[in-house]
Amino acid sequence: MHYLTQDQLEKYADVLLWGLTKARAGEYAAGDVVLLRYDLDARPLADLLFHKSLERGWHPVPRMGLSPQMEKSLFTVGGDQQLEFIAPGDKEFMRRLNANIALLAPESLTHLKDVDSKRIGKTAIARKQLRDILDEREAEGQFGWTLCLLPTEELAANAGLSIEEYTAQIIKACYLDSPDPVAEWERIYEQAGRIKSWLNSLDVDSFHVQSAHCDLTVTPGQDRQWVGISGHNIPSFELFLSPDWRGTQGIYYADQPSYRSGNLVQGVRLEFKDGEVVDVQAEEGEAFTKDQLDMDVGARRLGEFSLTDTRFSRIDKFMAHTLFDENFGGPYGNCHVAVGASYADTYALGAGALDKAKKEAFGFNDSALHWDLVNTEDKRVTARLKDGSTVLIYESGRFAGPEEAS
Repeated sequence: MHYLTQDQLEKYADVLLWGLTKARAGEYAAGDVVLLRYDLDARPLADLLFHKSLERGWHPVPRMGLSPQMEKSLFTVGGDQQLEFIAPGDKEFMRRLNANIALLAPESLTHLKDVDSKRIGKTAIARKQLRDILDEREAEGQFGWTLCLLPTEELAANAGLSIEEYTAQIIKACYLDSPDPVAEWERIYEQAGRIKSWLNSLDVDSFHVQSAHCDLTVTPGQDRQWVGISGHNIPSFELFLSPDWRGTQGIYYADQPSYRSGNLVQGVRLEFKDGEVVDVQAEEGEAFTKDQLDMDVGARRLGEFSLTDTRFSRIDKFMAHTLFDENFGGPYGNCHVAVGASYADTYALGAGALDKAKKEAFGFNDSALHWDLVNTEDKRVTARLKDGSTVLIYESGRFAGPEEAS
């Protein structure tokens, strides 16, 4: 069933194409290959984007995602070779791909709840090689991606909202209620750019996050830059960097629930020492959380540190999906961290200049896992500069500067 009007779908498609353009360093051209990956309930939006891609001279390649039944069959019936199987031609296709648009409309969030998470992890590790190819192409300016979420009854039920409330959050968050949503996104993009420039002008030794349940120190590391609101996700209001994982110390607490691989996790408390998680607690889903953090060597290390300004994000409800929940605005914005893989585009000298040796030397984390854990508490974030002084960068949901962002 479809809950957005035709006008709203048209606006959504235009915003996604705006995001795709921002998300790639290189220019798109006629003949580019665009993967259009969609769930069943997202087909009306996929139809529009297929048409608009053809108008631009691209080669759209539509692929519908696995159904919940297919996924469950894979992870319950499939043998190790089937879990690790890469279809013939997939690597070659990724090496030719110029863009990926993902349209998410999940029919189920909990169908994998009783599946051994290690089996799911085995598939994630096997498919990491495909992600690595796309990361390399993105660093070269040859690839861009974006994604969005459409309302479904399943999402609404797991978020504790009516389908009307859930749909209204998507419309509001993506500015689909505006006569010109693309202009709204361009405004946010420019304002966020001024904040990023200010943050990147600071000579930071470490960041300190303090809230009712967090006391975390994060070390940005050598040649880092803040990025975000880059078109990769619609919506996206977060500004983030991938820190030097080795400098992470203290306590992080995720007060927002999280759905992952069919499992609901709540109240996750992580203690970091010398860069790695040494203690894991969760009010719900503790065993699953520990399994995730045991996925590989990098799963217990920090791959991302992020802050969202409530002046940009109009999301004020739990949405049972990371795309929206990691961009929660509400009264105090949010801080989230991701355990697992880091992002090469947070390297200030350019992702293309960050080879494997530099990643290791500069503390960029590598993992098949990337799991965002969100804290929405009122918080204060300060930066300790290399000259020994301290600067307030974020308080009560807002970046402290520059003034032009207000």
